Amino acid sequence: MTLIKSISGIRGTIGGNPGEALTPLDIVKFTSAYAAFIAGQSDIRRIVIGRDARISGPMLSGLVSSTLIGCGFDVIDLDLSTTPTVEMAVVWEKAAGGIILTASHNPGQWNALKLLNHKGEFISDADGKAILQLAEQDRFEYVPVDRLGQYSRNDSYIQKHILSILGLGLVDVQAIQKKKFKVVVDAVNSSGGIAVPSLLRALGVEEVIELYCTPDGKFPHNPEPLPENLSAIAHEVKIRKADLGIVVDPDVDRLCFVCEDGTMFGEEYTLVAVADYVLSHRKGNTVSNLSSTRALRDITEKHGGTHYGTAVGEVNVVTKMKAVDAVIGGEGNGGIIFPELHYGRDALVGIALFLTHLANSNKKCSVLRASYPDYFISKNKIELTPQINIDELLLSIKNKYKKQPHNTEDGLKIEFDTDWIHLRRSNTEPIIRIYAESGHESTAEKLAKNMIAEIGNLLKNHH
Repeated sequence: MTLIKSISGIRGTIGGNPGEALTPLDIVKFTSAYAAFIAGQSDIRRIVIGRDARISGPMLSGLVSSTLIGCGFDVIDLDLSTTPTVEMAVVWEKAAGGIILTASHNPGQWNALKLLNHKGEFISDADGKAILQLAEQDRFEYVPVDRLGQYSRNDSYIQKHILSILGLGLVDVQAIQKKKFKVVVDAVNSSGGIAVPSLLRALGVEEVIELYCTPDGKFPHNPEPLPENLSAIAHEVKIRKADLGIVVDPDVDRLCFVCEDGTMFGEEYTLVAVADYVLSHRKGNTVSNLSSTRALRDITEKHGGTHYGTAVGEVNVVTKMKAVDAVIGGEGNGGIIFPELHYGRDALVGIALFLTHLANSNKKCSVLRASYPDYFISKNKIELTPQINIDELLLSIKNKYKKQPHNTEDGLKIEFDTDWIHLRRSNTEPIIRIYAESGHESTAEKLAKNMIAEIGNLLKNHH
């Protein structure tokens, strides 16, 4: 049983004891704290909610909307929707905030409440802490019967979202139509199964082959869009002779592609390719987190812009993007943020920009991928035990490598010419993540292995 309270929301496994997992009591308590916080910030009493297709979604949705109504808020329920759609609906509805019920790429026994402010963006670190404090101290109250909120359902927003994507200057529907693309979609039986095929047809894709697009929440494989989970779509793309495969996570904020030959485009390269296209039409800067590939920096500099790195977490990327007026940004896990539409990771706008880029490039998907600088990232993790003092550990490693360029904004990132290694505590799981990148796969693996061994020795000596 797990319950993780973090600044971005509350996430946990369903079932178990209150305070130890995501139980109905925890959901009500946390929603009440959020409502109390929003009531203190705004006179508007309207909150937008939406969910992915997880089996626990309807239960969560019922609890969250009833709690908000009990706190005096009107609820606009988008029901099955995507994270970026809910973000945009908050603004369209002029709501005071929004709650997305999704545990993103976590397996089916997980669910979560992701919290938005009135701009449809994830709440800040400070706001997250304030809400956690209200929840800890039970500092919330409910309204009398004559002030209860109202409930309404609105399922028109995915369509609105698609229409606003079609209206973007950089999305070229005619170019996509001309190519008569054949595309396979894997939406892990979540809400992407509604949104992605709809978008593709609106973009003029000739043939859409739906793989796992029934939004019943029965994930056919681990929902994290990593190569080891994508063998079915790779096979399907090849036997159907499709132009590419499109994969999204359960709440449609992460995106990756499979090339026509069944090879992975690489989720790190989703942002690289889209940024290359955007930067060739819009001069400017880019932002990604410190764990993302160096290829984005190379592409940005090629187009005359400056690339900035931030701590991991969408809210950190968005803050930096606004500060440096970035034209495109995101995270290396296939999360694309295109501010011309909105400040949130959005697989749908990513698909539209990528297909335009692919159509205009006149290249096969694998050839387009081969045109980008080749880096390999080795992604590893170490399970944490309560006795590990991470700060002490990172300090010892930092001291050992103090002669190398390093960054301590988010854990510790050490650079060795164009190679790097990044150690950080996960925001969502009890682990240390260790990412290493190099132009050679073997070097990246070796960098990571050596660092894991080094951490092992430090821990041994410590005991």
